[in-house]
Amino acid sequence: MKTFLKLFAIAAAFGLASAAVPAAAQAPAANSVSSATPAQVLPSRDANAAASTNATAPATTPPSAAANAAAANASAPPPVALNPSPEFGQPNPERIGLQPPVSPIGERGLWFHNTILVPLIIAISVFVLLLLLWVIVRYRRGANPVPTRNTHNTVLEIIWTVVPVLILVAIALPSIDLLQAQYNPPRADVTVKVTGNQWYWSYEYPDMGIQFDSNILTDEQAAARHEPRQLAVDNRMVVPVGAVVKVITTSNDVIHSFGVPAFWIKMDAVPGRLNETWFQADRPGVYYGVCYELCGARHGYMPISVEVVSREDFARWVASRHGHMPGAAPAAAPAQAAQPAAVGATEGTASTPAPTNVAAGTATPATTNQGATR
Repeated sequence: MKTFLKLFAIAAAFGLASAAVPAAAQAPAANSVSSATPAQVLPSRDANAAASTNATAPATTPPSAAANAAAANASAPPPVALNPSPEFGQPNPERIGLQPPVSPIGERGLWFHNTILVPLIIAISVFVLLLLLWVIVRYRRGANPVPTRNTHNTVLEIIWTVVPVLILVAIALPSIDLLQAQYNPPRADVTVKVTGNQWYWSYEYPDMGIQFDSNILTDEQAAARHEPRQLAVDNRMVVPVGAVVKVITTSNDVIHSFGVPAFWIKMDAVPGRLNETWFQADRPGVYYGVCYELCGARHGYMPISVEVVSREDFARWVASRHGHMPGAAPAAAPAQAAQPAAVGATEGTASTPAPTNVAAGTATPATTNQGATR
């Protein structure tokens, strides 16, 4: 009996030792795995209680509201394109004068043109014409067989010196004020980088992650869209109404010039250089421009089309272009940021295991071509 008990004790001892050896061997492996890939812990009662307590925390909500809103905006259809008006933003064969401006600078420029420049030009032209007619009639050979011997007239010389100076001052004062307003823009709401190419335009919204090219449409395509020929494009530059738009111009090849008459802007696009202008459109619609610098064989075939829409439609257009409004994260960023926030630390919780990509990034250094550092 004693021998049997001894044998049973020895067998039990060997059995326990054999069970302990795999457990001891698995423990370091589990620790190494936990450092590289966190283990999924089965939920216990205390863990479930802790998870239910933290369930109301914003970090543990699966997808955030911002991610849902971004996804909804990304799937939103683009706004309906506006139709151009023959009264605004394009040439009209029945119009005499400049295009009606739709920006504050344009309105000031039109006032300066119509109120100061045109009356002065008409007055000077009429005065010179009458003076020539009077000289032709009064001092013709039949009326003056003996010409006068006068060579100087002090009063007359003072008049024809002082009057042109006063005219130039009358032009310079409002002109300098207008130039100061043009080159001292307010804080921009939207920034658009415009790049000239032979022979099309490239637009980039650096604050919104949007970039595209704009090419002229054929006459048939323009007629189908009820747009003027040689002014319609496939992709319009879109801006919100009432917003201050900063336009940065440059070029990839030769000198171009970006100009839209209704906005009262025209700025050269020079290779290797950034020029800046701005406008603020106060009326929705479609406004056309062209390249104002001779840039090659197809210089006349790189028009500009700017569509001014409401702020709501502009936000929808940005979403349809897979962009984001200024100050907001891109559409994919909130979903990516929500995953690390849901687990807190790299060890995870009972109800939400830690993601494997976080621990894997810390376990294996990223491959780089730089030398090893200490």
